[in-house]
Amino acid sequence: MAADGGGFPVLAASAAFLVGACIGSFLNVVIHRLPRGESIVSPRSRCPGCGRQIGAWENIPVASFLLLRGKCAGCGEAISWRYPAVELLTASGFAAIFLLDGPGIPLVRDLLFFSLLVPIAFIDIDHRIIPDELSLGGLAAALLFSFLPGGDWKGSAAGALLGGGILHATAFLYEKVRGAEGMGGGDIKLLAMIGAFLGWRGTLATIFFGALLGAAGGILAMRKGGAGLKTAIPFGPYLCVAALAARYLGGWFWRFLLI
Repeated sequence: MAADGGGFPVLAASAAFLVGACIGSFLNVVIHRLPRGESIVSPRSRCPGCGRQIGAWENIPVASFLLLRGKCAGCGEAISWRYPAVELLTASGFAAIFLLDGPGIPLVRDLLFFSLLVPIAFIDIDHRIIPDELSLGGLAAALLFSFLPGGDWKGSAAGALLGGGILHATAFLYEKVRGAEGMGGGDIKLLAMIGAFLGWRGTLATIFFGALLGAAGGILAMRKGGAGLKTAIPFGPYLCVAALAARYLGGWFWRFLLI
């Protein structure tokens, strides 16, 4: 644990949890509106059932869902479990990242990275797309962070080029061999963004973990769907989980390879 000193880590991690819950509430808006081409800042949230504007007390992360018993206060329509789940996921991620990173620029960078991966994963699950606003915007942000103290702009650029290049080459070869598109451009841009945040070593670790997760998920999807090798699965969520694994388990990965 990077942060130490009395009860500070616990208090700071608790604060990070609360901030993460609020960020998670905003990410729910991003997940819902961005794929539909809607503004993520206005208008205020409304119930999809009755169209009633949601009050401030109904929009408290996690707590409002529990107080409302998972139903709209106006029409009584059920509120998707996705909303508190995203809020809890983001809150837990913020607390964990703080405890792993400790205060500093890397913490801010990793929190931003995590805040991009969450909506990317859920949007890809729902719509089979990865918005450029998140992937390319994240790529630009990662390159900017690489010029700050402790950053490595050469490594960031190399990671972006490696990540995007490997997936682009893979997609090109798959289409030539199979005669069909096997990987979308969104995945290519996503791995370029991941590479910019993690560098070339993190990119290779992400590909390794992503391949393992994707293979396992693909087998389960094929058995469930019954379409065999033609089963379409979103690869973005696997890359997002793999990127986090590469960020915090990458050292173990490279030590294992060098044994």
